[in-house]
Amino acid sequence: MQNFEFLKLTSVMSFAVMLSTHAVLADPNHNSDPNTPLRADGHAPIGVMGDHRHAKGEIMLSYRFMRMDMDGSQIGTDDVSPETIATTVPNTFFGAPMQPPTLRVVPTDMVMDMHMFGAMYAPNDRVTLMGMVPYIEKSMNHLTFAGPVGTNILGGFQTESEGIGDIKVSALIGLMDRKTDKAQHSIHLNAGLSFPSGSITDRCRILTPTGARPEVRLPYSMQLGSGTFDLLPGVTYMGRSGSLGWGAQLRGIIRLGENDENYTLGNEAAATAWITYQPRPFVSFSGRIEGRSLGDIDGFDPMIVGPVQTADPDNYGGSTIFLFAGVNLIGQRGAIRGQRLAIEFGLPIYQDLNGPQLETDWLLTAGWQYAF
Repeated sequence: MQNFEFLKLTSVMSFAVMLSTHAVLADPNHNSDPNTPLRADGHAPIGVMGDHRHAKGEIMLSYRFMRMDMDGSQIGTDDVSPETIATTVPNTFFGAPMQPPTLRVVPTDMVMDMHMFGAMYAPNDRVTLMGMVPYIEKSMNHLTFAGPVGTNILGGFQTESEGIGDIKVSALIGLMDRKTDKAQHSIHLNAGLSFPSGSITDRCRILTPTGARPEVRLPYSMQLGSGTFDLLPGVTYMGRSGSLGWGAQLRGIIRLGENDENYTLGNEAAATAWITYQPRPFVSFSGRIEGRSLGDIDGFDPMIVGPVQTADPDNYGGSTIFLFAGVNLIGQRGAIRGQRLAIEFGLPIYQDLNGPQLETDWLLTAGWQYAF
């Protein structure tokens, strides 16, 4: 299934390359005249990365805050209670010492905050370089059921991890910029690489079904990085006519090899499309839909063992669809000219998870951008 998704991604990117034979010089919405209004819809919604290019010599600094809130578990598309998981879902490690036949530790909710610091620089009108450094904070709450069977709750505990995630660098390569009497259109390739700077060996203290409180290596979802170099291919289209704007992006994450702990996170394919309305130059409103397909984990870390769903590599990945609404604001005069503030909020409308797995309740992205 993952190979099929990336064949589709490659096909779309190949089509975009063919369009480059009709390319003209980039016009990345750069305007140095202080009396000309800047457009709030010159960028995609803040939740879309690598959406726009810059004029030669231009620099942009950015900060994004992203929060993901997860609550409750699903198997496939069905909600499942902690008691059902604890009594019916097999423990993949059953047979090893101290491992009960079913899962006895169940995550109940999780919050992930990401602070993303970014910079962009355009050496010429056709190519823009981009780098992003994430700082990640994760917390997950759990219930522990007493003993090897039954639904008696022994207690609860929280695990946490915090630190630098995987650093990413990309090149946005212009393929087409075309302006007609009715609309403007642009297409560029996204070619990126993720470096394994995030930790994959964080530890925390837990509560076991026997009442012990050992310090163990955290499961895969609580680690801060992939541990591998990852390719970040994609293609982005943007169009605009009058007060309306629109765009679409297809992107992927391709893991390169196995990390030092003997596993590989799943590949990812994602597609998103959006539409914007700009009633005044300083403000635009957006609606966006995004679908993602994520594979499960290949291999396993021998230090991640326990009667909990997050320790099983097969309980990762799945397919999701989200709807988003957002606002973009851009300063027009004085010291705030060119500075953008934006926010976007998203809710899932479909989740089919390789479970049991925590389901996402909502997503929020807020950010600041300044080009000069």
